[in-house]
Amino acid sequence: MTVTDAIGRIAQIQATLVQLDTGLKSPTTSAAGASAGSGSASTSATSATDFASALSGALGATDGTPAGGVTGADVVADAKKYLGVPYVFGGTSASGLDCSGLVQRVFKDLGIDVPRLVSGQSKVGTEVPSLAQAKPGDIIVTNGGEHIVIYAGDGKVIHAPSEGRNVSLVDNWMSDSDIVTIRRLVPQAAPAAPAASAAAAAAASAYGSGSSAQADMLRSLFASLAQGGSQ
Repeated sequence: MTVTDAIGRIAQIQATLVQLDTGLKSPTTSAAGASAGSGSASTSATSATDFASALSGALGATDGTPAGGVTGADVVADAKKYLGVPYVFGGTSASGLDCSGLVQRVFKDLGIDVPRLVSGQSKVGTEVPSLAQAKPGDIIVTNGGEHIVIYAGDGKVIHAPSEGRNVSLVDNWMSDSDIVTIRRLVPQAAPAAPAASAAAAAAASAYGSGSSAQADMLRSLFASLAQGGSQ
């Protein structure tokens, strides 16, 4: 699920809760009752707003992905934008890149800060034990710690090779004995269903216990949210 999709669903949930809470209130005919009904509707709107805020925060905090849900596929897609860019020692932009400059540039595009040099990049994220377990978006340090590439999946890597050459997508030439370390900074996919479950707990706490009908509605709404996020 994209951030835009999540925001849209939050708005739908908020509107539904306001309607539900208002509909559950008993009609009042007296002035005092009308005043109480007005207060209830106001409280309902406030509670629904609190609910939506909690949901939004929980989605952002528990989906397990940095920068709004960046995945390995996003890393590879961004790296491919720089195919053909000439190798320039010390380069960090689309006008010229070296190997670590490419890695830094790609992750910066996605809102993730990594060190400038291979020596620092070799320590970020979590280590992947072997090439057989590498996933798209992982970074691989080789040549005794002097070179770094982005694993693109299907036995291919993207890298800025050397002076006089361009950023390229090539067949992987390395074996485990050639590799210093493999690092994983982002997951392969955002786990939408766990995020929705965590959001449900946080949002329900903010909204309050409510009635049985409200609880049923909450369960239905979050089931819909989780289903939408897994598509």
